[in-house]
Amino acid sequence: MLRAGIFLDVENLVRCGGWGIRFRTVRALVEAQGGTVIRGNAYMAVDRQREEQDAENRAKKAEYRDAVRREGFRLVLKEVRHYTNENGEPYSKAEVDLDLAVDAMMQADNLDYLLIGSGDGNFLRLVNALQSKGRRVDLLSFSNTSSKLRRAVDHYFSGFLYPGILPEPKDDPDRLRGVMHHVIEEKGFGFLTVQTGLGDGDRRDDVFLHINDYSDYDGLALGNEDFASMKRRQTIIEFDLVEQEGGRYKAVEACEFVPPEW
Repeated sequence: MLRAGIFLDVENLVRCGGWGIRFRTVRALVEAQGGTVIRGNAYMAVDRQREEQDAENRAKKAEYRDAVRREGFRLVLKEVRHYTNENGEPYSKAEVDLDLAVDAMMQADNLDYLLIGSGDGNFLRLVNALQSKGRRVDLLSFSNTSSKLRRAVDHYFSGFLYPGILPEPKDDPDRLRGVMHHVIEEKGFGFLTVQTGLGDGDRRDDVFLHINDYSDYDGLALGNEDFASMKRRQTIIEFDLVEQEGGRYKAVEACEFVPPEW
């Protein structure tokens, strides 16, 4: 049994593209790696001042926290502190980094595998320390992920690519997402990797993408060099999947995926 712990910096995940994250699917993701979840911690900010002043906000936040608890997560709440900067402008702050790091280090003695949910580069030293204790450390995040943190972990999960981590778009639930793993620049085509499930074996690398089936934000065609650069940049590509003769698959109506605003 691979004893697993989940440590989610919820504020970072939600702020960086993970609005609507499905906590149940996060647990399923860990289980798909062979882990049995022993500990699940969700670190969340709580603005007591605003909740005291706004009954509707208080009710919504309480309902959300209860929903996370029902998915088997222990909540670690960090109170938002309100300050005024040197220009007299108000700002607020609630740092969960230290709480998450201390808990992960203390609980790691009883764990084999830890999933950290955050793109914050401040967790780089935590990852290195846990790995030095012989633990497997994976990362789940969305946008604005530290490149150093991503390279340091044993495995990186993009929450945009794994099915069920986020709600399906209501306007077009059949759209898929993938990244290009092979490209022939001079011929203007490449192949996408698409995650079809949560496990290591649940992916396909044979989805063909031609430059003529891809357009930018304004619906304009790309040049070959820009098209090929998407492989290097690991651009997340959204598309419709079409099955062709011989069991081959092609991406059509493709474009760069843009996370919705929350």
